[in-house]
Amino acid sequence: MKHSIIIFTILCTTIMHADSGKKVFETYCWGCHHQTAMAFGPPFSAIAAKRTPEEIRAMITDPETVSKVLGYKRNAMPALQLTQKELQAITAYILSFKKITQKDENQSKESNKTIIKDPYPNIATAKEAH
Repeated sequence: MKHSIIIFTILCTTIMHADSGKKVFETYCWGCHHQTAMAFGPPFSAIAAKRTPEEIRAMITDPETVSKVLGYKRNAMPALQLTQKELQAITAYILSFKKITQKDENQSKESNKTIIKDPYPNIATAKEAH
């Protein structure tokens, strides 16, 4: 029961952050980022797949320095002056797009492989047979 209450509290907090994170996104990020598609900046799904919460927050508050640390040659993102609450909310919102883990992605690739029971005949072999 105690674990259920803790999980419920964490879930509610995450949902509230994601909802307020969407508002932060619509206010500050929408012009350059999209949730799942490439825009001027990378989509949140790509960011969530390869960045930690700390890296995301650092990139938002000090993109020039973090870009250099991460090895980017240039940076077009402006530093945003967000409150701690807004910063936590947008970070949670970005990370909410981390839906496919590497394991899930590999399983998806495996399940999408086409298996040909009777492969196409070799044309050279077919010509020789005539």
